[in-house]
Amino acid sequence: MKCRFVLFISVLLFSCGKSSQSSQANSSSDWVMTKAIQAKLTPDSIITILKNGNTNFYNFKLTAKNDSMRIRITSDSGQYPMAAVLSCLDSRVPPEHVFDRGIGDLFIARVAGNFANTDILGSLEYACAVSGSKVILVLGHEECGAIKSAIDNVQMGNITALLRNLKPAVDSTQTTGERNSKNKQFVHDVAVKNIAITIKKIRKDSPILADMEKAGKLKIIGGMYDLANGKITFY
Repeated sequence: MKCRFVLFISVLLFSCGKSSQSSQANSSSDWVMTKAIQAKLTPDSIITILKNGNTNFYNFKLTAKNDSMRIRITSDSGQYPMAAVLSCLDSRVPPEHVFDRGIGDLFIARVAGNFANTDILGSLEYACAVSGSKVILVLGHEECGAIKSAIDNVQMGNITALLRNLKPAVDSTQTTGERNSKNKQFVHDVAVKNIAITIKKIRKDSPILADMEKAGKLKIIGGMYDLANGKITFY
């Protein structure tokens, strides 16, 4: 009799737990980008969504994501991401997570040092001019290994050619103290300068994106991610 009672309580608790989880999922504010939603959003409203998402992230209040729903909707109806993020390769800065977004919400272009070349520009043009994204966010981060390597003039295989893209930021940054990767302020300043240079290059080398921005259909902004607390400073 005692064993049956324990079994009954266990089943009851399990059922309540499942019910509670289901209720939380159903009451979640999770939503997936559709063509209709994308059409209604403005660049400013998208930037607000990204900022609020980052606040959720660094406060550890991430929205529960219904990946099954997202896979089904984006497979059936296509993709209509609200923004394109050009970010570094760094494993500690996963863009969808730091903005509390999921499948179908963001285009992500990743390269060590978050710089723009022809391939990246073409990808961003596809994201915005073809697929309707209304924000481009160039996302750098503190303690960037690519930035440090460019500062220290690292020479190694194809990394050497990659780091040349970051040299303009190194050369144009004036910071007090030693000009090496041990100077944390210098590393930070170069990373911020690199974001600004990348944004300028996008506008200069992509007339398509520049024209979209001039027409108010697009905003190109920057952000700096703090590895220590997960917060992003927007520029």
